[in-house]
Amino acid sequence: MNYKALAYDLRKDTLDIIMAGGGGHIGGDMSEMEILVALYLAGGMNVSPKNMDDPDRDRFILSKGHSVEAYYAVLAKAGFLDLEDVKKRFSKFGSPYIGHPNNKLNGIEMNSGSLGHGLPVSVGMALAGKMDERDYRVYVLLGDGELAEGSNWEAFESGAMYKLDNLCAIIDRNHLQISGNTEDVMAHENLKAKVEAFNWNVIDVEDANDLDQVTAALEQAKACKGKPTFIIANTVKGCGSPIMENKASWHHHLPNAEECEQIKKDLESRKEALENA
Repeated sequence: MNYKALAYDLRKDTLDIIMAGGGGHIGGDMSEMEILVALYLAGGMNVSPKNMDDPDRDRFILSKGHSVEAYYAVLAKAGFLDLEDVKKRFSKFGSPYIGHPNNKLNGIEMNSGSLGHGLPVSVGMALAGKMDERDYRVYVLLGDGELAEGSNWEAFESGAMYKLDNLCAIIDRNHLQISGNTEDVMAHENLKAKVEAFNWNVIDVEDANDLDQVTAALEQAKACKGKPTFIIANTVKGCGSPIMENKASWHHHLPNAEECEQIKKDLESRKEALENA
């Protein structure tokens, strides 16, 4: 399977979900896609619809829970959800497919979206795994704007204290948040050095919209012993179409019909380029 090309089909599914529901966080959906594909579809995690009751399954938390539409698309591709049902019911009254992860749905470990909660909870999950002598790994995906929450930095300290080498935190480093550039809102200068100072293994991925670079980083994380890993996944907000890319206004912009058509053309073009590479 050409997972690189698949990521662009899943971006189209994500767009369909957003358009059907009348809203969503499209910029972060598009930037995080390769990370989710690497974890759920390209072998990064030991989790599937068949082993969700297995105590040794790997765990994932989408801490940046507002970017849930891409998560639904990937979960559907992995067999946890029905894509057509998601499209039909997303953001409708009484639907379980709400605008943040809902653990009443198959494959979702935790309700999330209150920023700053995902990493602390992941530390607890990983520590429980150590205490119970389980083999599972815990993965958590954060937004870079989310690092302004102080609870994350307590979790960095705790994760290192307990030598949680079964924990991998990934930051979607797209440099933009709802109110603008992260460096103007709450600067993350020297982020690698900051997290290393907490005694974490830090992997800086130059282009995390390149699936090969993401999968390589995940393998490096698995090989690290004695400390948790933090992957700085440098991405492009709105990756997939020049209409959206690197524009803070597309954090939760709902495309109009003309924009939607152009985005789909751009996504198809990039998919075809990857298929023919």
